[in-house]
Amino acid sequence: MMFTGILSNNKRLVSNIGILGMTALVVVNLLEMSGMRFFTVDLHNMLWFDTFGLLFNTIAFVCTLVYFLLSGRDIERVGSHVAEYYALTFFVLCGVSLASSFNTLLMLFLAIEIISIPLYVLTGSNKRNLKSNEASLKYLLMGSFSTGLMLMGITFIYGAKGSFDMDVIRMGSGELTPLLGAGLLLLMFSIAFKVSAAPFHFWTPDVYDGAPTVFTSFMATVVKAASFIAFIRLFDYSFGDMHKEWQLMIAIITAATLFIGNITAVFQQSVKRMLAYSSIAQAGFMLFALVAMNQTAKEGLLFYTAAYSLATIGIFAILIRMKDYTFEGFNGLAKYHPVLAATNAIFLFSLAGIPATAGFWAKYYMLAAAVQQGQLLWLVIVGLVCAAISVYYYFRVIQAMYFKEGDPQPIEASPAFKGILIGMAGVVVVLGIWPEWLIDKLYFFF
Repeated sequence: MMFTGILSNNKRLVSNIGILGMTALVVVNLLEMSGMRFFTVDLHNMLWFDTFGLLFNTIAFVCTLVYFLLSGRDIERVGSHVAEYYALTFFVLCGVSLASSFNTLLMLFLAIEIISIPLYVLTGSNKRNLKSNEASLKYLLMGSFSTGLMLMGITFIYGAKGSFDMDVIRMGSGELTPLLGAGLLLLMFSIAFKVSAAPFHFWTPDVYDGAPTVFTSFMATVVKAASFIAFIRLFDYSFGDMHKEWQLMIAIITAATLFIGNITAVFQQSVKRMLAYSSIAQAGFMLFALVAMNQTAKEGLLFYTAAYSLATIGIFAILIRMKDYTFEGFNGLAKYHPVLAATNAIFLFSLAGIPATAGFWAKYYMLAAAVQQGQLLWLVIVGLVCAAISVYYYFRVIQAMYFKEGDPQPIEASPAFKGILIGMAGVVVVLGIWPEWLIDKLYFFF
């Protein structure tokens, strides 16, 4: 992708090459899941590719491919360095792949940094926009601080265990020594920052709002999901035996994330900023996987990734093409653009967790995992109350589209764009009716 920018100035050609490369990546990953490998590399036990990680990679790659197809034109309009934007996105996906397969703390650190550094650049890619510049600087400073916490946590764990290897860390880890406990907490806080969990969420609204909207869509979906996969992989494989010692801390973070994300989203006037706060609330639901740490939680996290990413990418794809990002900007959209309004409504229904959409089962699996765990039913009640609150601000958009009058606004929506949106909405509904289709892929690929 980087050399494409040297060889050609044709933005459309660059986008098509990015889409072609993404398609090839999806195909190769599917072949890997089916047991077909093109070459074998001695990884020295630093990476471990299991079905859970490969299925997540497939979901992430497919969602990114859909993102390219929907928002390729919008990526081209950000600036003149289109090939670099695509190249940075592929670098992020390299980090995503490491986050789903690391087997040592060294590879975890590399995964988080390979994800983060290109995002700092993409956030500030709109150089003429002061909000974009401010968001990039804020993201860089806050991200560097959280990376420092991660490195200090890794240092403490190395001091306690004498190894970066997750298998070695797990051995005899039933006893929580002060050094190991300090390292565990620092790792927990640093990754909580990456997934924008409260009280480490303060960077999220400003960064998501200031970044070019087309990149906010990618940051809020695939990138956030990858951080969660790294989170659950680390704490399940390395610290699973001492789950009871750190479970309450994660439960408190989960409750705070749900409460702050939903309450603050209610008072937003910008749909883009509302989606930023709602992404914090969605992170709260994904944290249920860490609270429960059972098989239902792992299945639910993969399903949540697919449901949340598809719906959010679809909403942002429509939002990008609108001039007015406020709730009033959606007034009367159903009258002038019925296809966009209908698909947007389905995506919002899914995020709100309405039955017959994928989002309903995503929230169900998270709550069911916590109920099965059996010790923190108060947190399940908090989750249900916050899910009810989220219906209010998602339905504000639907109300504006269908029940309010507004002036027609020009929205560039080609038949191909509408077709992809309809296909995504169809997938959201199909997963809402038949969730086992995706979850069964963890156990039976064909």
